[in-house]
Amino acid sequence: MEAEQMSKMSEDVSLLKSPVTYGNILGAKEKLGSDVVMPEDAALMQSAEARTFGQTQDGAGSVMQAAAEENVKAGFVKKGDHSEVAEEGVIAQEILVPGAEIDLEYVAGQPVMAHVTPTPTDSFFIAPDAITIGDALEAAAVGAGDRPVEKSDARAIQSAVQRATGATPTAGGLVAAAMSAADLNLRVPTADKTTLEDILMDASIDLEVDKVVTQEDAAKVLDAELRGSPTGEPHPGGVAAAVQAAADINEQAGFIPQSTIDHARAFPLEDTPVSNMPNPSSEDQTESMPKPASGEAKPHAKED
Repeated sequence: MEAEQMSKMSEDVSLLKSPVTYGNILGAKEKLGSDVVMPEDAALMQSAEARTFGQTQDGAGSVMQAAAEENVKAGFVKKGDHSEVAEEGVIAQEILVPGAEIDLEYVAGQPVMAHVTPTPTDSFFIAPDAITIGDALEAAAVGAGDRPVEKSDARAIQSAVQRATGATPTAGGLVAAAMSAADLNLRVPTADKTTLEDILMDASIDLEVDKVVTQEDAAKVLDAELRGSPTGEPHPGGVAAAVQAAADINEQAGFIPQSTIDHARAFPLEDTPVSNMPNPSSEDQTESMPKPASGEAKPHAKED
C-alpha cells in the first residue's frame, strides 16, 4: 500500500500539496502524527535496524526513507535539515519468546511497527505450548534486561503477577523485589542499579502460579505500565511489549480464542502500520497539514 502511494506521488511530486507526515505513513498519533518525515529520521531508523537486526529490512526505515525522499523532491524539506524527531531518537528492538521473534520499531518513543517471525524449535528440547506470563516476563528480561528497573516496570510487573496468580502479590516475591529496585535505583549510581534481568530472568520459576497470556492480560499490563510512565508511552521491548507479543502469538497459534474486544496495545498489529498518505489531488489538506519544515541545527544522532 505504502509503495503504491509513494510511486503515484513520484510521478509528479509537484502535485503533493502538503508534506508527508508520520500520521500518513505509520499511523502515528498526537504530535508525532503531524511531524514531517525527514531524511535524518530515516537514516537514524535504518542505522538502528542494522545495529539490532544485522541489516536494514522492509520495515519502518524503508517507509520513512521513501516518504522523506518525496518531501525533499517536493521542496518541503532539505536533505540537511535537522529533525525534532532525531532529538527524541528512534529505536529498533527485538523480543524473543518461545517459538517467535518480534521486531519492534519506535519513533520518538511511540511504537510504529511490529513484525513477528516464527522461529524453529526442536521438539526434543522444547514442547510446543502456549506462552505463559512467566515466559513473557523472562522475554522482557532478555529484550531489555540491561535497563534499570523503573516505576513503570514495577507497576507492569505487579499487574502481570496479579494476572498470573489471581491474588495480591506476596511479600518477598517478584513484585516486592521490583518495587524495591525501582525505589532504590533513584538513589544509587548507575553501576549499582538493579536491572530487569536481575528481577525477571527466572520469573517463570519464581511465580507461585502461572497462566497462559491473553489479550486482556496484555491490555491490563500495558495500562499499569503507562500509569507509571513519565512519557505516557510503553518502554521499547519492556514488560508490556513482551506480554503483548506473547498474547499475539498465543492467539495466532490458537491457544487462546480470538479477541473480540478492541484492547489497547503496546505496539501495532503485525505489519499493519496505518497508511493514510495525503492525496496529491486533494485541495483541502493545505490548512490542516504542517508547513514545510526547515532546520538550522546540525544533524546529529541520539544514542538509543
